[in-house]
Amino acid sequence: MPIADVNKLRNVALLSHSGAGKTSLGEALLFQTKTITRMGRVDDGNTVSDYEPEEAKRTSSVQTSLLPCNWEGCKINLLDTPGYDDFAGEVVSALRVADAAVIVVAAPSGVELGAEKGWTRCEDAGLPRIFFVNKMDRENADFGRTLAQIQELFGRKCIPFQIPIGSEQSFTGVVDVLNLPADIPAEVADEVASAREQLVEAVAETDDELINKFLEGAEISDAELRAAAKKAVVSGEVVPVLAGSALANVGSSELLDAIVSFLPSPEEAGDVTTSDGSPVEPDADEPLAAFVFKTSADPFVGKLSFFRVYRGTFRSNSEVWNAEREQLERVGQVYFPCGKTQENAPEVGPGDIAAIGKLSATLTGDTLCQRENPTSFEPAEMPVGYYTMAVSPKTKADLDKMSTALARFVEEDPSLKLVRESSTNEILLAGLGDTHLEVAVERVKRKFGAELMLSLPKVAYKETITTTARTEYKHKKQTGGHGQYGHVLLRLEPLDRTEGFQFGTEVVGGSVPREYFPAVEKGVVKTLSEGVVAGYPVVDMKVVLYDGSFHDVDSSGISFEIAAGHAIRKGVHDANPQLLEPVVDLKVLVPDAVTGDVMGDMNGRRGRISGMTPQGGGMTLIEAEVPQAEVLRYATDLRSLTQGRGSYTQEFSHYEGVPMNIAQRVIDNAKKVREAERV
Repeated sequence: MPIADVNKLRNVALLSHSGAGKTSLGEALLFQTKTITRMGRVDDGNTVSDYEPEEAKRTSSVQTSLLPCNWEGCKINLLDTPGYDDFAGEVVSALRVADAAVIVVAAPSGVELGAEKGWTRCEDAGLPRIFFVNKMDRENADFGRTLAQIQELFGRKCIPFQIPIGSEQSFTGVVDVLNLPADIPAEVADEVASAREQLVEAVAETDDELINKFLEGAEISDAELRAAAKKAVVSGEVVPVLAGSALANVGSSELLDAIVSFLPSPEEAGDVTTSDGSPVEPDADEPLAAFVFKTSADPFVGKLSFFRVYRGTFRSNSEVWNAEREQLERVGQVYFPCGKTQENAPEVGPGDIAAIGKLSATLTGDTLCQRENPTSFEPAEMPVGYYTMAVSPKTKADLDKMSTALARFVEEDPSLKLVRESSTNEILLAGLGDTHLEVAVERVKRKFGAELMLSLPKVAYKETITTTARTEYKHKKQTGGHGQYGHVLLRLEPLDRTEGFQFGTEVVGGSVPREYFPAVEKGVVKTLSEGVVAGYPVVDMKVVLYDGSFHDVDSSGISFEIAAGHAIRKGVHDANPQLLEPVVDLKVLVPDAVTGDVMGDMNGRRGRISGMTPQGGGMTLIEAEVPQAEVLRYATDLRSLTQGRGSYTQEFSHYEGVPMNIAQRVIDNAKKVREAERV
């Protein structure tokens, strides 16, 4: 297959809210371009895009799929992204290599959260876009109502380029407002005339010469209007609104025409620069520069790295230099993926998207180039997930596979984070929500045969004391021969928070020989690490050995270690012990309309609100300190409170005392766990 002409390429991301019909639209476009001979259905689990079992099970996308097709001499690389917010990392990585986007809106339900977030991401990335109002053949479908909502939310620059013919079950097609047909149905003639006037005015306002013609009442030719419309769409000054039905395959060819006519090629898409600000031109003869935007883990193929070539030519059976890892990579066969199928590609030119398997060191966000011409691109800024669950193997056999499999998936999805929490001895997996983690665990089982379980992570409580106490213990044991004897008197003193543990001695007169001091300290440290009240480590305390006694024959290091342990257990109970809990700094960005609800919920979580700052755009930032135990499921709770429009960040702040009523519940639960472990 020859290298695609960079001017005949279109890299387009499909964005929408979950259920708006984005995957069905991709299927219709593949069918319309004769890439496939039969349209699959999401409900049947047989679409080209949703080929993973997890997608068929949920009837929704969980990863970005590449769907290349050809139309009117152009190659269109469609990037079908997930609509559910748990998989926002896939959307971000797709937009990193797209030159434009089609935002799909379901006519019956109107603009939903996924469309709003898609718009915002396109605005931030400076990508031109098209709206496609889908499901025009469904009950309650109303193009006029949906258009009004789009214009209210995103501005009057969203202009109808088509008017639908009929509605609901009678929907039969669309009228192109820019290229008016000779026979316009009478029932939509007035709408078409009004839309044509609106379109001409909007496009003319973006061009000095055309606006003068428009104001003077002079005739603007269709050729002038099309050329100006292309510039206006590419610059983002005009956003076309189209209509159709993906399942009925109505409006597909018109959408393909719009993608080819109005959306930019890689050469028209704007300046591309490396991480040091150097411009990159899409020239096939220049040194190679390709960006890896997605990695897929597979137990049979190994890693499959999806990349876009920005400069030069990427050839099969060659060598490339990974600029980030500073490592040479051996390239085997390069592919053009289409869903799960692959077509061999001897070479890939600038602007095109392809994939390569079995790169040893390359990860998502890396740049592949020539060693003698090193180049690096800025990686996409991936969303950070704070929804954390503890991961454990179901059986001992799964334990050996777990670490390797999870590490592979974190490479595949940078929005997943894997950490080992030393204080609770748990492996924690953090993501964007419960579904995000559930899908990751399902894929680990299917691809690597490791069955894992998710559970709420343990809260890393600690114990401390609040008053000074004196304690004594004499360990005396006689067995035939040498016995055991150790006698210690300890003073326990509370320290300020974060001062940790201190050990001191005030022994005078040799009542406890100096050689036993380390044993006493060892017994104290061991007991404090195991906890006294609820089994959590005891911190912020000073222990002073001030007296004791010994036996010339029976005393030993182990005797004093045992005595110190018993003394500490007794002393902590006498020193008014307190349970400590971790507190996090929470920053929550929410719509103004639900600020009161979010603050009320935060108060119910024992949170202390420290500030509220208007952020513009109808959003408010709430800052608070909240016990970690109260926000273990905050990602899903906040989504429910704000209909998915809220977001938050959190980081550890400090430890503070747990209220008595809650502390007793924690202590009781800890005792039950210890008793169960003994059984």
